[in-house]
Amino acid sequence: MGHEAVPVNPWVAFAYLVAGVCFILALRGLSSPSTSRRGNRLGMIGMAIAVVTTLITHKIASPIELAAAILLGGAVGWVTARRIAMTAMPQLVAAFHSLVGMAAVLVAAAAFLNPLAFGIGDLVVPMIGDPFVAIRQVSRVEMGLGVAIGAITFSGSVIAFLKLNGNMSGKPILLPGRHVINLGVLAGILGLIAYFTQDQAPWIFWTIAGLSFAIGFLLIVPIGGADMPVVVSMLNSYSGWAAAAMGFTLHNTAMIITGALVGSSGAILSYIMCRAMNRSFLSVIAGGFGGDSGSAAAGGAAIDRPWKRGSAEDAAFLMQQAEQVIIVPGYGMAVAQAQHVLREMADKLKEHGVRVKYAIHPVAGRMPGHMNVLLAEANVPYDEVFELEDINSEFAQTDVAFVIGANDVTNPAAKTDKSSPIYGMPVLDVEKAKTVLFIKRSMGGVGYAGVDNELFYRDNTMMLLADAKKMVEEIVKALD
Repeated sequence: MGHEAVPVNPWVAFAYLVAGVCFILALRGLSSPSTSRRGNRLGMIGMAIAVVTTLITHKIASPIELAAAILLGGAVGWVTARRIAMTAMPQLVAAFHSLVGMAAVLVAAAAFLNPLAFGIGDLVVPMIGDPFVAIRQVSRVEMGLGVAIGAITFSGSVIAFLKLNGNMSGKPILLPGRHVINLGVLAGILGLIAYFTQDQAPWIFWTIAGLSFAIGFLLIVPIGGADMPVVVSMLNSYSGWAAAAMGFTLHNTAMIITGALVGSSGAILSYIMCRAMNRSFLSVIAGGFGGDSGSAAAGGAAIDRPWKRGSAEDAAFLMQQAEQVIIVPGYGMAVAQAQHVLREMADKLKEHGVRVKYAIHPVAGRMPGHMNVLLAEANVPYDEVFELEDINSEFAQTDVAFVIGANDVTNPAAKTDKSSPIYGMPVLDVEKAKTVLFIKRSMGGVGYAGVDNELFYRDNTMMLLADAKKMVEEIVKALD
């Protein structure tokens, strides 16, 4: 007969319940920048309780093996945390999601190969033939869903990492007949999972895994760079559901709670971001929502039109005379690591009596909350940071909009050009300010979505061409 690792212990259930409460409170804390540190601490406490409880109550490995695994994993995490730059945080998150997905696949494979060890099988001794282990039907469903979601998460996250890291083009790669192929593969996976409940033949399990790895690749490849923040959020949701499915297989309450929390919160965040970008949530799930053939071809090189160039002294003079300046940070600020000197510039402006605010687009950067994290790192007051819907109406009454490395999220073409890949995406109305100061390395490049920004050529725009950090440092000197 199948068996569990230990008898049911009420203290174990209580410990997992406490861990689950910590995870819920952690999510609540992470909902606001001012409480995010507390949320992180609660999440760490909850995970520590869950891990220690599992190690104490289950004979997983010898103490030496466990210590070696913990030391190795801890060393990798410590080195990664020390070396990773904030600009590389989105691809790091994608890489972590891939590890969660692969972990789910490996757990499902281990459970399939040795179901008795996981307590999900029964030894059957037929009158004729050799004894075999029959995996319980409900466990086959859990196992099939776990390996499928885990494999999709892994391969999709690998593609997202390659796109974010620049190893693969950020433009949509549109395969002919991709929707028919995707639907066919998904239908095949679901059909095989249903068949797996009736027949536990190895070829069925491994075919489910293979098709799931393929569909993860097919779903993410057609997605354009401008939509990568939604992809990261969506893959986060997938990793949660994969963990929850494996929690059922392992009879682990903490994994079920944690996975469900991550899965549901990731799905809600994806939905919110889709609304912020005027995207269809169903099209996100289906893949290839970064643009169709026409829109993909619409993006191109920078437009050859007249534009105005300014200096740090010009920018300092204009902002000193302003009543209000709205700062719009983007990925360029992250690349230049200019958040600290930007806050110094804002402090100088406030000394001159200028009212300073920060405008954050939901998908500025390459993952949800990227700009918020950078500004928090620079100790920018939380009450000066505003989301798009809360500040967009103020640009028309603002003297200076100071854009530092934000391209696609400020492009007016999103409101007017139906051929643009970003058409329909709500953008910050910076062009309505009396003066727009735009920091950019050069006029030759285009945004991550692959389209030029017509804001550069407006009469009220002054281009500040330089490295973002260097330019802001020169502006601070000019303010002095």
